[in-house]
Amino acid sequence: MFRRVLQLGLGPGRLTRGLGTRRGSFTLDWEAQVLEVKKKLRSILPGEPLELHDTSHLPPEHSDVVIVGGGILGLSVAFWLKKLEKKRDAIRVLVVEQDHTEHLAVVDAPPVDLKFNPAGYLVLASEKDAASLENKVRVQRQEGAKICLMSAEQLQNKFPWINTEGVALASYGMEDEGWFDPWSLLHGLRRKVQSMGVLFCQGEVTRFITSSSHMETSSREEVILKRIHEVHVKMDNSLEYQPVECAVVINAAGAWSGQIAELAGIGNGPPGTLQGTKLPVEPRKRYVYLWHCPQGPGLEAPLVADTSGVYFRREGLGSNYLGGCSPTEEEEPDPANLEVDHDFFQKKVLPHLAQRVPAFETLKCLMHPQVHSAWAGYYDYNTFDQNGVVGPHPLVVNMYFATGFSGHGLQHAPGIGRAVAEMVLQGGFETINMSPFLFSRFYLGEKLQDYNIL
Repeated sequence: MFRRVLQLGLGPGRLTRGLGTRRGSFTLDWEAQVLEVKKKLRSILPGEPLELHDTSHLPPEHSDVVIVGGGILGLSVAFWLKKLEKKRDAIRVLVVEQDHTEHLAVVDAPPVDLKFNPAGYLVLASEKDAASLENKVRVQRQEGAKICLMSAEQLQNKFPWINTEGVALASYGMEDEGWFDPWSLLHGLRRKVQSMGVLFCQGEVTRFITSSSHMETSSREEVILKRIHEVHVKMDNSLEYQPVECAVVINAAGAWSGQIAELAGIGNGPPGTLQGTKLPVEPRKRYVYLWHCPQGPGLEAPLVADTSGVYFRREGLGSNYLGGCSPTEEEEPDPANLEVDHDFFQKKVLPHLAQRVPAFETLKCLMHPQVHSAWAGYYDYNTFDQNGVVGPHPLVVNMYFATGFSGHGLQHAPGIGRAVAEMVLQGGFETINMSPFLFSRFYLGEKLQDYNIL
């Protein structure tokens, strides 16, 4: 019974059940109040028109939904909340951030160009992982994906520039698969949700004001339920903060979502209990390298995921390639800064590149391989099973998660955003059943393990 309660959550309910965030009588929008005060003061005071303190940088005092995090996942949730609302402006949505389809079309604005390259993904598997890859392809085909399986011989015939040593099986996406520019998607999505009425605020969430209640499960275990009533948003370069009353909080803070969960008291209970179960998401630093190799694979080259964990793809038309790999647990770099370790490319990436693609051997002959550029970024790394967390927290009943995808959230963002919006608005997953991604699996010890995560 307790497992069933965990799966359903302990009563977050639909947003529409408690949509109002105001206490007492109806309150006008903050902007409307300011305009009204200005009018009254101008009618009373003589002289020059009175200019009140500019509050345009502040968030509203009330918002039905506060989304912590303005990345792809947070914006996708915002999009679907507004897309699925019953009528225009029925829900006030605020996105707090610290730092191409028709769906993204904005009236009188140019279309979004995501720079999609339909070259497909080529995933290589060793003998040990061949059965797992075959099972994944079976599922993908059942869902309509055009994926083919190739033997080592077929792989060699299709892509003569690949050394097939150690490859037992390969999967290749033949249609509607490839890569695109994530920044174009981010800016297009932001522009779209703004046109739908979503509000934005540059600031940091520093505190939640909550209320608590006690309940007892069927197994006589007492648990404390919390509900967030107010979010404190600290303004940039200032000591001031703005309290925002809200009905729902979406934790889409990426690599910092674990810290946001702790602010809400998640994981602060005794070890081994549901109240003591933390959100296991933390920042992990990852490097991406860009190198030049005129002898490298041609324009038909897909994104290649090697058996070693190294990946690469072409970048543009000038014989440039982009790639890298995830370090082992022992090699994890310090996430305190975003400095790039160029030795990591030399020691951990390049040997596997040269082994799989003989043309890349020329890079090893250079005193300084032609790495044109490199950068580092953060994964919202789920230390439990490297998979996402979607849906409500079972005890903080109005906090929902869209985080922890460990580097592949961009690929799943449309589905994740819709799933969270459906849970908030309808009280359950409707289009896609995301129950395996619920927070409760951390307490139950049920890993949702995946492989070939780049």
